[in-house]
Amino acid sequence: MDLNLTELYFNRELSWLRFNSRVISQATDVKLPPLERLKFIAIYGTNLDEFYMIRVAGLKSLFQAGVQESGADKITPIEQLEEINKYLHKEQKVLESSYNHIRKELESENIFIKDCHQIDEKYRDELEKIFFEDIYPVIIPIAIDSTHPFPHLNNLSFGLAVKLVDKENSVKHGLIRIPRTVPRFVKIDNLFIPIDSVVEHFIEEIFVGFDILRSTTFRVTRNADMEIAEEEADDFLEILEEGIRARNKGNFVRLELLKSTDDDLIKFFVKHLHISKSDIYYYKNIPLDLGSLWQIVGDKKLSHLVLPSFQPKTLPPFDKNQDIFKAIETQDVLLYHPFDSFDPILKFIQQASRDDNTISIRMTLYRAGPKSPIVKSLLDAVRDGKQVTVLVELKARFDEENNVQWARMLEKAGAHVVYGIPKLKVHAKIAQVIKRENGKLKSYLHLATGNYNPSTAKIYTDISYFTTKKSFTDDATRFFHFLTGFSTHTKLNKLLMSPTQIKPKLLKLIDGEAKKGEDGYIILKSNSLVDTSIIKALYRASQSGCKVDLIIRGICCLVPNIKGVSENIKVHSIIGKYLEHPRIYYFKNASTPLYISSADLMPRNLIRRVELMTPIEETNLSTKIVQILMLQLRDNMLRWELQSDGEYIKVPIGDKMIDNHNELEFYVSKIENKSKKITNNYVEKLALKLLEES
Repeated sequence: MDLNLTELYFNRELSWLRFNSRVISQATDVKLPPLERLKFIAIYGTNLDEFYMIRVAGLKSLFQAGVQESGADKITPIEQLEEINKYLHKEQKVLESSYNHIRKELESENIFIKDCHQIDEKYRDELEKIFFEDIYPVIIPIAIDSTHPFPHLNNLSFGLAVKLVDKENSVKHGLIRIPRTVPRFVKIDNLFIPIDSVVEHFIEEIFVGFDILRSTTFRVTRNADMEIAEEEADDFLEILEEGIRARNKGNFVRLELLKSTDDDLIKFFVKHLHISKSDIYYYKNIPLDLGSLWQIVGDKKLSHLVLPSFQPKTLPPFDKNQDIFKAIETQDVLLYHPFDSFDPILKFIQQASRDDNTISIRMTLYRAGPKSPIVKSLLDAVRDGKQVTVLVELKARFDEENNVQWARMLEKAGAHVVYGIPKLKVHAKIAQVIKRENGKLKSYLHLATGNYNPSTAKIYTDISYFTTKKSFTDDATRFFHFLTGFSTHTKLNKLLMSPTQIKPKLLKLIDGEAKKGEDGYIILKSNSLVDTSIIKALYRASQSGCKVDLIIRGICCLVPNIKGVSENIKVHSIIGKYLEHPRIYYFKNASTPLYISSADLMPRNLIRRVELMTPIEETNLSTKIVQILMLQLRDNMLRWELQSDGEYIKVPIGDKMIDNHNELEFYVSKIENKSKKITNNYVEKLALKLLEES
């Protein structure tokens, strides 16, 4: 069969929508505590915001530019926009139903989310006090007429639109902007009142002398993608900051309103925002800003209504308060977060910054977060006279402002800061420490699939790997020379780097398994699978009889279960308590079967980014990862399987319920840190137990 046929490829954007549908499905799982389910509605909302700001905005730009095809599926941009619109309007019923079911369940726990007109009289005086003391001084009423033009609305602006009439019976329009600095919900005891409902309740105190005919909450979304002419930039920091500011000037791509909005207010918005009516979404009895539900989910007094938090373990050889570098010298170490603690990574940089033997610290920072202990340690190292080199990727989407701040701070302290590479985004996760010991230089290396961010390390699954292997550390030195120098021909020997090495290596490894026929076996775990060359190679492997298991959390453009093409391929997706984030690539018959990577299976990662892929050569460490993969492939609580029609089906629960997140939490919590050797016990014991039960 011709592997270029459009029916062999799912559309990327529609595949992403199905991923977000799996997220919202968690909100319907009554086995979860109510606020845990509300959390998934918040995640769904923030995911959708970014999808509109970037992907939908991009499709609109392609359509306006006259582009007819944008992927292997050959669906035009306008067809994709129509399908997205149809899909989301249909899914809105699930969203609203889930939210209202959770809200009723919270009421049984004496937790209430109510509009002003629904609250008891006993709260009225306190609510009035809160409004006039905390809200009234910071909200901004805006009259709109011939002398008051329609105001600029920043991306994700939120507020109220009003239709008023004055004493002369003249109809006017106005807006009330609600700053993001104000909490989205007013909390009184166990009552949460949406702030737009509070403002609407006191609206006549804001537009004094007018009668209010109609009001509605609104929220706008703009195109937030940035185009930066890097080759024209003398000061990349400055031009990036201009790009960040420009985000608030992009075209409007979505307007959210309440269903009770009257036609006149809709026309008012369409006129001033230049937005299509098809891009207006109407909601009923649900907050427009779904991400704001984190305020309720994160309320410490309500922690009993979410899943219990897990305390990661520091296992051997890092469990003793010893020099972390001596532990790494003894053996290579692999950690699986968040079950294994992220503390050793923090200590790796902290101890290096304090050690008089440290000559140099080099690392990449992609999403370090707003309060980074790692950056603090790097600053300490600079002040102590150590050579510190940091690539701060300023183009990390929606983390640009944090990264600009860290870059300026590090540079001011005296670190050598690289802002990225023109036309490429540096997404690799690597840190190298070089020490002088007994008159010789010794290099220590950390490689990872996730970011240097201790906050996300508690909720993302990821892999960390420590080594002192000279072949690896020599490659690390070459890699950092590539980042700081002008060389465009750097080739690594053991590690693999995109855009030149990872994709050819993956294709070669897939082909190697294909040649083994029915004895071949491939497991690829990634956030997304989009790259057409990789998909075609997997199709050919399947045609040869090779078995392929794909664990793809989000977008998957490969179509499984097509006779003669992909009947040997299964596509799985894990959605649960933790965000599945590691990239793990396993090839049963390869000389080195297992690799970890920062790179997803997408053209942007394999062709347009600087990424790293690391071979795991130690059998005990690679076995640990393979056992984790096998556990996930047996999961029947969090796992979905992709069908050939593009839909995902939750796998049936058998005699034994297996939730890989729960199982790993349980076994890690039972580990006794007595062994002096690196322990794989929690994975090995779990694998043996499941084997016996099967």
